[in-house]
Amino acid sequence: MSIDLETAAKVAKLARIRVEPDALPALADEFNTILGFIEQLNEVDVDGIEPMVSVSPMRLARRADVVTDGDQQAAILSNAPDAREGFFAVPKVVE
Repeated sequence: MSIDLETAAKVAKLARIRVEPDALPALADEFNTILGFIEQLNEVDVDGIEPMVSVSPMRLARRADVVTDGDQQAAILSNAPDAREGFFAVPKVVE
């Protein structure tokens, strides 16, 4: 895949980056260099290699999935200007 000047201008506009017209060829070359590197990475055989979290072998810290601060429905709803049947009541905004 090759990036032309028109595509580079469109990408710059979408990214909201002001690029002068005389700088578009350099930007297009930069995009093409990046795409070339990505194509090189796609050639690497990664079959049988597990995804890693870090370059050093480690496991993510995990915690038990337990409720530690629950059962406060009444306290939370006491701040509501209008609460009904255990829920916040809001005015209808869609007809």
